[in-house]
Amino acid sequence: MTGSIVLAATPIGNDGDASPRLRAEIATADVIAAEDTRRLLNLAARLDTEPRGRLLSYYEHNEAERGPYLIDLAREGAHILMVSDAGMPAVSDPGYRLVVRAREADIPVTVVPGPSAVLTALAASGLASDRFSFEGFLPRKERERDEYLAELAPESRTMIFFESPRRLPESLRALAQAFGPERRGAVCRELTKTHEEVVRASLGELAERFAQDVLGEIVIVIEGADGEEKSRLAFQRAVADVKELAALGLRGKDAAGFVAARTGLRKNELYRAATSEES
Repeated sequence: MTGSIVLAATPIGNDGDASPRLRAEIATADVIAAEDTRRLLNLAARLDTEPRGRLLSYYEHNEAERGPYLIDLAREGAHILMVSDAGMPAVSDPGYRLVVRAREADIPVTVVPGPSAVLTALAASGLASDRFSFEGFLPRKERERDEYLAELAPESRTMIFFESPRRLPESLRALAQAFGPERRGAVCRELTKTHEEVVRASLGELAERFAQDVLGEIVIVIEGADGEEKSRLAFQRAVADVKELAALGLRGKDAAGFVAARTGLRKNELYRAATSEES
């Protein structure tokens, strides 16, 4: 008989959030694929649950090797539990590729829902939650990060980011520069833990408030751009395109005409803005 694969959410801070289904899966799974087996054993002890199955490490740098092996075990009938260190597997954590392989192999996959840092931060932020996007961690390299944020600046949905406490000050400064210092956001630290902190303010204020390194797990939530801001950002980007084309040797008015035809903006306004910024 074919086995199955279960993705189960683990607590992000408070053990009281562990579901009865998580406890049952830990106790009954034939194989537990854990991002960190020691952390899984520690969690099981705190939950007064003893794993009876085999423990295997499954993380970013070995999932290419371990994934096919777990699929083979499931084909042989094993009931496999997949857990990450905290929260839901496959959401900015290992697990996604295993699900893809399982679907391709017609192996049943189910999910034990539970704690999620993404949704917890969104709910606690006080920002619009009807439409949102999860963006994970920002690129580490400055140029890639700035280009990525420039693309995201006109996004109208609420955006959610993960960040390390060490990189938080620099990232908030970059966010304030890319999105504007008045854009509202929230820094959520140590969610569901004893020292939970949610600071809601403008990005400029958040950059000042967290100018130094902090401790703990960090989630940043930022409101989306409104219609007026989207128009302003679109114009700024178009002007930058005009200047870039001019720098490549195209006549200023021709560059403005090209960008105007592509964006629907007015050629004269683009030309004036591009030339006035140069002077």
